[in-house]
Amino acid sequence: MTYLLYVAAALAEIAGCFSFWAWWRLEKSPLWLAPGLVSLVLFAWLLALVDISAAGRAYAAYGGIYIAASLAWLWLAEGVHPDRWDLAGAAICIVGASVILLSPRTV
Repeated sequence: MTYLLYVAAALAEIAGCFSFWAWWRLEKSPLWLAPGLVSLVLFAWLLALVDISAAGRAYAAYGGIYIAASLAWLWLAEGVHPDRWDLAGAAICIVGASVILLSPRTV
């Protein structure tokens, strides 16, 4: 369930940030900002649902998932195919996030 929350949060964050990017860099209407703000609120809410004892640990593990989701966005939304180095980097990040999430904790 944690991975699904992270993926949903990543998509919400990327969509929210992209709406700002579209307004600022692609000269889209300021109306693009409204769904972007809603998306960023959704991102924060979803990330807060992750069942982990420390916020910093939740954010650190999320970072790995975010990187992979960003490359998926690059491919699906922007039409740019990630290269092998992108994919290798994302795989390393997913492994790192999994170590943080799945390691046994004594405290």
